[in-house]
Amino acid sequence: MGRDEADHARRGRIDDVFGEVLPRTSADERDPGSDRPRESSDDWYRDNRPPHHDR
Repeated sequence: MGRDEADHARRGRIDDVFGEVLPRTSADERDPGSDRPRESSDDWYRDNRPPHHDR
């Protein structure tokens, strides 16, 4: 077993016990819709509406 294979196996065992603490990709690398499903295309705008628009 090579060093890379041993590291991969060790990381797999750690993830099995503790779960994946940090995602392997950052938020800007993932599809924005993958975090949670949106009900409609306007949900993002409602969720990110600045407070001064409520006046």
